[in-house]
Formats: sequence, C-alpha cells, structure tokens
Amino acid sequence: MKAILTDVTLCIGCERCVDACRMANDLGPQLPFRWLLEDGLSSERWCSVLRKEDHFVRRQCMHCIQPACASACPVGALQKTAEGPVIYDDKKCLGCRYCMMACPFGIPRYSWESPIPLVRKCQMCFQNRVSKGQQPGCTAACPVKATIFGEREDLLAEAHRRIQENPDRYQGKVFGETEVGGTCVLYLAPFDLNMLTLGNRLDERPMPERTVYAMTAVPPVFLTMGAVMTGIWWVIDRRMQRQREQDAARRDGHAEPTSPDDGKEG
Repeated sequence: MKAILTDVTLCIGCERCVDACRMANDLGPQLPFRWLLEDGLSSERWCSVLRKEDHFVRRQCMHCIQPACASACPVGALQKTAEGPVIYDDKKCLGCRYCMMACPFGIPRYSWESPIPLVRKCQMCFQNRVSKGQQPGCTAACPVKATIFGEREDLLAEAHRRIQENPDRYQGKVFGETEVGGTCVLYLAPFDLNMLTLGNRLDERPMPERTVYAMTAVPPVFLTMGAVMTGIWWVIDRRMQRQREQDAARRDGHAEPTSPDDGKEG
C-alpha cells in the first residue's frame, strides 16, 4: 500500500508541493471566497502549507486505511483503492456532503462557486500518476525531500529509524500510524499535530465503525432519501452532460448542440 511521509522538521515552506498539486490535477486559481477556511484548502486547492511555531506543516487528505468519507457516501462516489489513495468519482456524487461531515480531518471541500457544486479533495494523483507507476506531483516536487512517497511499511520503518536516531528532534510517534485505524499520509513532527484533527483527539478506532450506526439507525428514512438523491443525481448528471457538450462545441468553434426539446413551445 502506497503512502506519503512528511517530516515537518525538514519542510522549508516553499509551497512547491502546492504548485505541483495544482499543475498535476489541472486545478484553477483559488479565489478569495469568504467561505474558504483558514487552512488554505478549497475545491481548487487540495494541498496547503501551514505554519506552526518555527516549522511548516503540509495539509492534505490523509487517505485513511478505513476512510469514513467512503463509508458515509450513499452512492460510492468515494472509494479506497488497493494501492492506498482514496479516490473520488464526480459522476456518482450527489453533492449530499455526508463525506464532509464524516471526515475526522475536515478535508473534503464543496465547490460552492460552481453552478453544479461537487465535493473535491486530494486523490494522491492516483489516476494521472500513481496508477502509472509514478509518484504524486507533490512529493516529486519537494526540493529537500521533506515529503517522500513509497510503500507504507517502508515509510513507517524509516520514520521510526529517524525517531530512534534523533529522539530529541521528534515528538516520539508517527502521526497517522494508528490514528483512526491508520492513514496513508504519515507525519514526523516535534510537536502535537492536533492542528490536523481540528483540535480533536483521535484514538485508534476506525471511523467507519462509529458512523455505521448512524447510517443504519433509520433504514426506511435512508432508503427514501436515497431514492430522492438518485433523482437529483439524474438531473445533475443530465445538466453536466449538457454543459460538457456546450463546452466541446465552443472549443470546436461550432454552435451549441441542441436537445430534441429545444425550440418547442408549450
């Protein structure tokens, strides 16, 4: 299982990882909308660098081994891959935002600025890089190797080696090794990383074990809502298909395509 290890003591705050993420995922510019949180993440910014004391901490999706976002999604728009990344299928997404409520790290973001808003987050460059045998754009761009990519077991061994060789430099634990059942994004730091957990203390119990009760407590209501959301998804998907056709027509320099219903009166 692939993973990322970030050593906070090595990060110089250059934000090349942020720029690489934007380029690798073809993200647009982050506009200063008032609903953006202070952690620097948005629907168009999947990686950010925060400052704490004299150090810099990179923030991104933690890619949990047992992701709460995927377990909370009623249509399977979020999935955990065997390779490690938690990926997202916007063609399935209903925009219900259950994943946003379920995530213990507060990662998924909603594209409020879009006429057809969807959930977006880091996917560890799975489709365009990792699945092709390459490393994510962020780790490839780091000039000081503060963030590295590899097999999770190997990165954990490397992290514990660094702690053993420099016990005064680190807090004494690998963040992400056991939290919420373990994550595929790991950290070494000289201080507590509660800034990544929204100030909450996380134990070793996987989050899906806690959310499953809420998801099954009222099955009739859930099924009804599922039917309603399926209808909403159909409408949204039809609008998205229409938008894609219009965009393609504009790129080709032709007139916008018309549907069979266009131009009919009454």
